Amino acid sequence: MPSLKISSAQMVAEARARIEEIETQDLIAMLEDPNVIVVDIRDIRERQRSGFIPGSFHAPRGMIEFWVDPDSPYFKEVFAQDKKFVFHCASGWRSALTTATLQDMGFEASHLKEGFSTWEKLGGPVTYSEPKE
Repeated sequence: MPSLKISSAQMVAEARARIEEIETQDLIAMLEDPNVIVVDIRDIRERQRSGFIPGSFHAPRGMIEFWVDPDSPYFKEVFAQDKKFVFHCASGWRSALTTATLQDMGFEASHLKEGFSTWEKLGGPVTYSEPKE
């Protein structure tokens, strides 16, 4: 197998060096702030299996650039709001890359440093979807 020019770990480290990272406890404290929107970029199956942050908006990582771009046919109005957007995934890797990419596009965002992995352990509320019939 040929070697890569840059590893995924390097990409995440470089992204983290240039984006705003929010600690779990800080985001827990921000949950009641109406000017903060938490965006969950995990796969739908992860949300169903592990639960999710109450009030979070689900935006699959594969579509996020298109959902944020007002010129895209896939644009979602939630991203037109003048609010603080905090993206998260399970461990903070995907959300770091996503936040850096969105920042490159000119969309201001931050991410949950440790991801959902420490959320419940540190007292963050979790909710679950209704089971599908």
